Amino acid sequence: MIKRIVQLTLQEDKIDDFLAVFRERKSLIQGFPGCHHVELLRCTQPGNVFFTYSFWEDDSALERYRQSELFRSTWSLTKPLFSDKPHAWSTVEWG
Repeated sequence: MIKRIVQLTLQEDKIDDFLAVFRERKSLIQGFPGCHHVELLRCTQPGNVFFTYSFWEDDSALERYRQSELFRSTWSLTKPLFSDKPHAWSTVEWG
């Protein structure tokens, strides 16, 4: 199981737009083959930093999603809302 963490820094005036896209797309992403969980976390300070936290069956499932039309269309809606480059980590349980 891969746990994917993506840090997104949003333009302050675009937060509501981002939240609307996330609400609209969350169930589609979570329903993508190989995805087991998707959630959105918000940093307490600064409040314009968010993290997506998702669970994927394996690297190939995540890569299939990243190559999909769902990812491309979602990314095209969210990318203009960022104020900084996103940062992503793929993790596995340790120990």
